[in-house]
Amino acid sequence: MGSDYWVGPWRPHRPRGPIAALYRGPGPKYQLPPNTGYIRHDPSRPRAPAYTFGARFPTQQSTCGPGPSHLVPSRMTVRGPDSAPAYSICGRLRHSAPFRTPGPGRYFPERAGNATYPSAPRHTIASRNWGVHAEPQGPGPGAYTVPSLLGPRVIGKVSAPTYSIYGRTRVGSCFEDLSKTPGPCAYHVVNPGVYKTRAPQFTMLARTSFPQDSTLKPGPAAYNVDQVVWSSGSRVRGKG
Repeated sequence: MGSDYWVGPWRPHRPRGPIAALYRGPGPKYQLPPNTGYIRHDPSRPRAPAYTFGARFPTQQSTCGPGPSHLVPSRMTVRGPDSAPAYSICGRLRHSAPFRTPGPGRYFPERAGNATYPSAPRHTIASRNWGVHAEPQGPGPGAYTVPSLLGPRVIGKVSAPTYSIYGRTRVGSCFEDLSKTPGPCAYHVVNPGVYKTRAPQFTMLARTSFPQDSTLKPGPAAYNVDQVVWSSGSRVRGKG
């Protein structure tokens, strides 16, 4: 049936270049931003949430055994150290505090009284107190302190300017010595004999005695004329 219509001399063939009719949407000369994806999405269109398929991370393999640098003692076994029993000398541990619960002898049932045994009602005669007015517990006039109306710290009042009289300070004034120069009184008076010809100096001392013999000699009382020692060759005879 299709051969009944004349379609002209054109027959389907491979195009020599890109033809805009073969593409859906705008032609190759338009570069509109896409509406799908996350990168370079059209800002005038709403963007749906994007998800990614990440790679599975390798399982972290952790071992409970020690590494090569761990040195296990030679006497250590699976059941503990292989050695003789070792004892240590320590002080005796203190006993824990005993219980503070009272014993059977600490109870006195006979003192329970009306709390345990039934008894007749008991009445007492006391004065009537419901008609007596209780003393007021409010503070009196002397409990309040009236704030002062003098000085700069007046509550609810504008205070006048206050001035104080202080002494003159040297800091920041013309009397402050910034160079820390010593004054005239810091220097001592120099003796004129240091830089001038010094005059002769004399002293008044006691008279010096002549040199004498300092040996100890016997005095007149040290001689006894009544006793004469006889010696051979002497002409004096004394008492024996």
